[in-house]
Amino acid sequence: MTREQFVKQVGQEQAALRRFLTALCCGDSAEADDIAQETLIKAYLHSSQYDERGQFAAWLMKIAYRVFIDSHRRQKSRTELPIEKALTLQGDSRSDEAFRYQELHSALATLSEMMRTSILLYYMQGYQVKEIAGITGSSESAVRKQLSRGREELRHLLEK
Repeated sequence: MTREQFVKQVGQEQAALRRFLTALCCGDSAEADDIAQETLIKAYLHSSQYDERGQFAAWLMKIAYRVFIDSHRRQKSRTELPIEKALTLQGDSRSDEAFRYQELHSALATLSEMMRTSILLYYMQGYQVKEIAGITGSSESAVRKQLSRGREELRHLLEK
């Protein structure tokens, strides 16, 4: 893949990548931006390994998911939750945006990482179960279970 092809593909997928990561990070757009940047760097450095027959978007989401998992593992000792970070935004022009989906982000934050990832990839990004299994490295039946349980948990949390 040439540099120009990579830039063109990223241009087409960048908005979807940022939406996915922002939701995965429970509304913490700063963390999502950091992960997106690291994802794009890793993708560019490994662009020679991209199989032109595959879907670039799925390949990029897989890298983003792995970067998110690695980042989250490094931050396990962190005590501040993403939604608490959003609540502390003051004087920021993005503060209104942080509260726009507060209830949803709070509910998503209670889900396991795998459940949240499956829900976001399926409903927000439109991936099929088979594609989600490839991105997350899970079986298709595990993804179906995550989707089913995630829907139930979200329904229960959001009905309160």
